[in-house]
Amino acid sequence: MTELILARLQFAVVTSYHFLFVPLTLGLSVLVAMMETWYVRTGNETYKKMTKFWGKLFLINFAMGVVTGLVQEFSFGMNWSEYSRFVGDIFGAPLAIEALVAFFLESTFIGIWVFGWDKLPKKVHALSIWLVAIATNVSALWILIANSFMQEPVGYVLRNGRAEMTDFIALITNPHVFYQFPHTVLSGFVTAAFFVMGISAYHILKKNHLDIFHRSFQIAVVFGLISGVAVAGVGHAQAMHLVEVQPMKMAAAEALWNTENPAGLALYASIDEKGQKNTSELKIPGLLSFLSHDSFTGEVKGIHELQAAAVQKYGPGNYIPQVTSLFWSFRIMLVAGLWLILVPLLGLYYFKSKRLDQKTWFLKVLLWTIPIPYIANTAGWYMAEVGRMPWIVYGLQKVEVGLSTSVSALSILITLIGFTLIYTALAVADVYLLLKYIKKGPEDVSADETLKSGRKGASLWT
Repeated sequence: MTELILARLQFAVVTSYHFLFVPLTLGLSVLVAMMETWYVRTGNETYKKMTKFWGKLFLINFAMGVVTGLVQEFSFGMNWSEYSRFVGDIFGAPLAIEALVAFFLESTFIGIWVFGWDKLPKKVHALSIWLVAIATNVSALWILIANSFMQEPVGYVLRNGRAEMTDFIALITNPHVFYQFPHTVLSGFVTAAFFVMGISAYHILKKNHLDIFHRSFQIAVVFGLISGVAVAGVGHAQAMHLVEVQPMKMAAAEALWNTENPAGLALYASIDEKGQKNTSELKIPGLLSFLSHDSFTGEVKGIHELQAAAVQKYGPGNYIPQVTSLFWSFRIMLVAGLWLILVPLLGLYYFKSKRLDQKTWFLKVLLWTIPIPYIANTAGWYMAEVGRMPWIVYGLQKVEVGLSTSVSALSILITLIGFTLIYTALAVADVYLLLKYIKKGPEDVSADETLKSGRKGASLWT
């Protein structure tokens, strides 16, 4: 394999492993903060036990997320040094702010929260976890500001073969951020909600700590339903924006080879990428036009027309991303999203009608639904990044141009194997620790154990 393929594969492995932990951290931090707030307001010890139980799981996931994320920044300077040289003045600014502000705020107050139980006033202690939750999500904001420049470059000028920032305000108010950030954060909320619902369902099935897990389920099912509907709404708005700024991504995700008006949404398609056509497909008339323009009539440009326009604008080359994988990743995301709205709707109905405990089949469904948000998140992130190909910075730099010129295929292969083995071991350790404390349940979460967990977590991410 070439250096380019290996470098892309290595970054894909590192990012995919890291992104397994990020969404849960975004959402679970908020849920834990909400639980402690209810404890402070009511003085009910049940909420304190809930906070400590879910907080322990949050700490394990948080530690793993930080460890797996550190390698990514080194990749920019090692495998992708030409990219860093081209856009480093712009891309580096939000990443530096994320590290200096959000991460340090996050790490400081998570330490205060872990070690401050029964030492700080209740309101101050609850404030610390809220600051952790805010910093965690602000951290995601700065990272997505950096990524949004790659998707939709703004506030720059090309000078001496490099992109230089001319407008910092334009960078942080990039229109892409206003779609990508809420979509990512709300997806994290959904992930955390189903994590809590699934584990609560497990303990309800076992008849363990019913008061704690009924309350946990109630909070999570409402949180998940609101977040799921919001994700769908933001996703629709994001699709309309992409039709304007990255039309090739949307055309590829629909395997739409020829321009249509109105355009139908394909439920299924047999795609021949070599012949650049669909040999068979099943469509819902007008639905793609609705997703693209909020109207059942409206032109959606096809891949062939967009390829011709790209050649005319940027010069000879193939500007078509991987159509088959994008087509199915988009459908995986859509089907998963629909499922993640219907399940909490049914769960809320069963809970309100006091029939949740009797619906053992539904509780088992909830348990097995825990992986679905992870699948949806991965499919969505795949579409966002692979759909941009062949650009590493859309319209400015192609992927092969951003690759380091002095890194050999052998060295990339060795580190790829090493990272894969290490990250797999970390993922196994994460699952082992989560399962261990999930099975133990809240009564085993004492203040001393929380401190020990915090020390272990601190040793991992410091």
